[in-house]
Parts: sequence; C-alpha cells; structure tokens
Amino acid sequence: MHMRKYMRGVTLTELMIVILIVGILGAIAYPNYREFAARAKRNEAKAELLRIATIQERFYLQNSTFASQLTQLGYPADTITTGSESYTVRITSGDTSNFTARATYANTDAESTKCNTFDIDGRGTKSSLPYTDCWTRTR
Repeated sequence: MHMRKYMRGVTLTELMIVILIVGILGAIAYPNYREFAARAKRNEAKAELLRIATIQERFYLQNSTFASQLTQLGYPADTITTGSESYTVRITSGDTSNFTARATYANTDAESTKCNTFDIDGRGTKSSLPYTDCWTRTR
C-alpha cells in the first residue's frame, strides 16, 4: 500500500502575503488613529474651557466680577491639566468686565504645531493658535 504524506503548514509565499496585507492595513489605520486621538485631546480641552466659562457666568452673577483664578471657582489649583494631561488650563485674566481662560498644549510632538492654544473669554469669543479654526476643526 502506498501512503501519501501530506504537508501541513503555511508556505513562505502565503506568510508574506498576510504580512503585506497587515502592513497595508496598518499604514492606513495608524494615521487615522493618531488623528482621532488628537481630536479627542482637543475636545477635552475645549470642554474644560466651556465648563470654566459656565462657572464664570455663575460666579459673575453672585459677585459682580469675574474670577481671576481657578481656585475662586472651586478648582484645586490655579493651573489644571485635562484628563489626558495633554493641555494645561488656567485663567489668564479676570476682572469686573471680562475674563480669558486658556488651554495650552503641554507636550512637544506633532500636535503642538496644530492647535497649540485655545482661548475663551467672558463674551463667548473663542480663539486658537496657530490655526484660527481649531474650535471648529474636525481634522
């Protein structure tokens, strides 16, 4: 009786095709992931500034002046960091007529050249540097 021996396993060509496909998917997915993470960090900073603006309005109604320090608004320090520790947030000015709160990017990576700072003031004016559209930017 003649017995056939079957080879089991993966050929080198099949393995290289799988590695190529995984590499292509990775090359597409990684930049999208980084952009998603950067957007999430920016949204976190913007949310904190909007929270401060809301608390400042309440503070103004009670005291007829805006707070000049975050501790006056109930924060533990005058400079805080966002949950991801990507932005530091503080009030840069505050008096009886207006305030300005600023979130500044804390790291030195590629994101620091995009939306480095976000500002909001007591009149609801939003600004950012170096790009002026960071409050509305989706990419």
